[in-house]
Amino acid sequence: MIFSIALIIILGLIANRLFARFNLPGLLGMIIVGIVIGPYGLDWIEPAIMRNAADIRMLALVVILLRAGLGLEKDLLQQIGPTAIKMSFIPCLLEGFTVMGMAYWLLGLPWVEAGILGFIIAAVSPAVIVPAMLNLKAEGWGMKRGVPILVLAGASVDDVFAITLFTAFLGMATQAGQSLAFQVAWIPVQIIGGILLGALLGLGLDALFRRLDLTRLEAIGLTLTSALAALLLGKALELAGLLGVMTLGFVLLERRRDLAAQQERALNQVWFFAQIFLFILIGAEVDLAVAWQAGLTGLVIIAAGLLARTTGVMLSLRGSDLTRKERIFTAIAYTPKATVQAAIGGIPLAMGIASGATMLALAVLAVVITASLGAIAIQATTPHLLERAPETQ
Repeated sequence: MIFSIALIIILGLIANRLFARFNLPGLLGMIIVGIVIGPYGLDWIEPAIMRNAADIRMLALVVILLRAGLGLEKDLLQQIGPTAIKMSFIPCLLEGFTVMGMAYWLLGLPWVEAGILGFIIAAVSPAVIVPAMLNLKAEGWGMKRGVPILVLAGASVDDVFAITLFTAFLGMATQAGQSLAFQVAWIPVQIIGGILLGALLGLGLDALFRRLDLTRLEAIGLTLTSALAALLLGKALELAGLLGVMTLGFVLLERRRDLAAQQERALNQVWFFAQIFLFILIGAEVDLAVAWQAGLTGLVIIAAGLLARTTGVMLSLRGSDLTRKERIFTAIAYTPKATVQAAIGGIPLAMGIASGATMLALAVLAVVITASLGAIAIQATTPHLLERAPETQ
């Protein structure tokens, strides 16, 4: 295992630097490294790491979402609030049901199985979107009207809708679980409960910091432990645990601004290494042979879904103060997929769903196409579609 860890770190560092030299997103290089050295490539990553890959990726996501929460300004959130709410569900629902319809029409899947596929594909990737938006925020791109914050806030809830509806359709296919109506009604409870959970943990953390004399390292350790508690409690209570992680950071920023700034800087350093494991292990889950099986029909279905998602973004932004260029950028930033598809794409096949192999093929194809092209498009279009805040130029 030590050899695999060392290999992941060194190849990740090399890929990140090499792709940055060619003005390409470093994460793309790391995903490619994962594909090459993963079990479907050279198979250089030890099985013990692959067995725990989902937990390792989740730890990295906790780091980046906590970092995001520590940088969410209350004034900007109030400014974009109504638009962010629309962004959190309209694009996801339009994409999910569009893919569902296309799968029924082009692949001949039963409606329930088409629904499972629709909401596997519909989820966006916090792993790709969150670090990209935090980089834009740090450099001042689009911050006049809070474009990166809008995308961050919307994407953090988007997955709640996608995963809940995926679970509902999967339950219908296996005659297990609650009804679709119940699952949909439960979504607001998950979101509000996740926010309340994160807020309570954030307030408790603030109280501990006021009572205890901690070093910086002890403080960051306690914050990370609280973020993991938000994740675990969210899972146990069926609440939006990742949203709770971000909320915890936000509450800490509001209560202890100086400490939050210190912790955000520390998490930047942790993220430098966490991202290597996140993106390489995402790549390691990709089987290009499976993606190839999806063929041209798979490409058409994914493209139709992305078109529907873009339409949903534009509908969500109606009435906002974003410029036409900023709206186009927001639609581009809302396309990458990776984490959720890697996590749930194989579940229907493992549960014996008749079209499970087809679902896995389209999930892998969606990751291959959107994670790479989306990351490149975000980086390439930023200077053309967004304005940079004067103080950061």
